[in-house]
Amino acid sequence: MQLQQLRYFLAVAETRHFTRAAEAAHVAQPSLSQQIRSLERELGAELFHRTRGNIALTDAGDALLPLARRILADTESARLAVQETVQLRRGRVRLGAPPSLCTSLVPDVLRVFRDRYPGVALAVREGGSRDLVGWLAAGELDLALIITRPSGEQSPALAVTELLHEELVLVEAERQARRKVRVAELKGRPLVMFREGYDVREAALAACRAAGFEPEFAVEGGEMDAVLGLVRAGIGPAVVPGMVAARSGLAVTAFAGPGLGRTIAVAHGHEVPLTRAAEALRETLLDHLRDAARSGELPPGTRLLLP
Repeated sequence: MQLQQLRYFLAVAETRHFTRAAEAAHVAQPSLSQQIRSLERELGAELFHRTRGNIALTDAGDALLPLARRILADTESARLAVQETVQLRRGRVRLGAPPSLCTSLVPDVLRVFRDRYPGVALAVREGGSRDLVGWLAAGELDLALIITRPSGEQSPALAVTELLHEELVLVEAERQARRKVRVAELKGRPLVMFREGYDVREAALAACRAAGFEPEFAVEGGEMDAVLGLVRAGIGPAVVPGMVAARSGLAVTAFAGPGLGRTIAVAHGHEVPLTRAAEALRETLLDHLRDAARSGELPPGTRLLLP
């Protein structure tokens, strides 16, 4: 059974006339009649009583009529749904990102994307880079912003594009009379520290240990907003990403060389092609970062890695 046959059947059923049905369907009348006969042979029943000057539906035709209308309506709905998705009037993107980027980079990018494609549904999932990579591999995310490993090794199952090198900085409630701080100066200063699983926590701990000491914690285990709030309350300083610090309203001090930093990348599964909506979000992200770099809007110490 072909959709075209159902369209011809519906035209005859509605006009009760083969010639007028052919004109409405923009097909030659012999071709329309041949297709109706072919449909009847396939179904094993006549669909019309054919008498001179009078066309009427048989019982089989009456049974087929509402089904044909529903099939053709569903087909049109499917065509429109696919067309709208291809044209990005509809769709869905599932984006994953570390909490620090959900506080800084992600809102700006999603605002631009939402303005361009208001019909595309967005879902954001926060997590550490290890979790994000696992969710990508499991097909639970379309795209993820991840922090790359210092070794440069990535899962072969991922397509990874490095975006930015971002400095980690020290934020405090009150500005100190200094231009830069050495990691060694954090010794003996209780820090406000993120919970386990934060890439920033791992980088800060590694830097302190490389400087020969184990850091002390004033408060440990916070999420991004909580850590910034504790710093504002004067409980202690914290090591945070530069893009977060630039929006925090806190006193910001860079680390003296070689400093602390991290590389941010966008990743997706190698084996599964990106949907049109996910590809559009990826391009929006890249365009946003290039525009920010050209206009000097990236925070100090944040360097674009894109060509």
